Amino acid sequence: MGMITPSDVVMVFSNSGETEEILTLLPLIKRLNVPLVAFTGNPNSTLAKNASAHIDVSIEKEACPLGLAPTTSTTTALAMGDALAISILEERGFTADDFALSHPGGQLGRRLLLRISDIMHTGEQIPIVNVKASLSDALVEMTQKGLGMTTVVDDNNAVLGIFTDGDLRRLLDHGEVNIHSMGISDVMIKNCKTGNAGSLASEGLHIMQKHKISALPITDDNNQLVGALNMHDLLRVGVV
Repeated sequence: MGMITPSDVVMVFSNSGETEEILTLLPLIKRLNVPLVAFTGNPNSTLAKNASAHIDVSIEKEACPLGLAPTTSTTTALAMGDALAISILEERGFTADDFALSHPGGQLGRRLLLRISDIMHTGEQIPIVNVKASLSDALVEMTQKGLGMTTVVDDNNAVLGIFTDGDLRRLLDHGEVNIHSMGISDVMIKNCKTGNAGSLASEGLHIMQKHKISALPITDDNNQLVGALNMHDLLRVGVV
């Protein structure tokens, strides 16, 4: 009782509405002059009659074959409690961001708060070659940066394509390849999927899963390359 303040609302659940432990609290709750919301299966019970608001959660019978163990009644109380919580959520305009701020440490919090910009590779870590580079240059860049891919950009740093380890394997499967004479523009994947730095990391995961890819160039609103993201980054932070 010492935890209840005048700004609170007390919610109590009692199928019979005559639970002794709860009835003992009624005078104290009334003395504090706080609203009392009662969930009972008996609208004529003591608790229902003394409540500020009564919600009828009565049932026809318990699922227990003996009709004794609380089964159907507890499920009904849970369902009504959830319905009330969702109604309050909608009334208050509670958003996914609000939920994430309340659960920042869990997986849901990470999915709702973590941005691509928080985990992407930036600066010198970005594997990048100019569209005029050779395939050989691209392979060196991929090896040095270790992300299993390289982005391909024009002279203004706008993304034109991507080339990955998988693309190299498929290229070699088709026959002999001269990596020194072949240009990256001849073999890159044009109009590749990209992610936005301001998007949620979970959106980057969705793009990868939907298109069955494991890496994304990250761009700004002008298609300028600002980062690189791969599936391992998402695994590392627990978004996957």
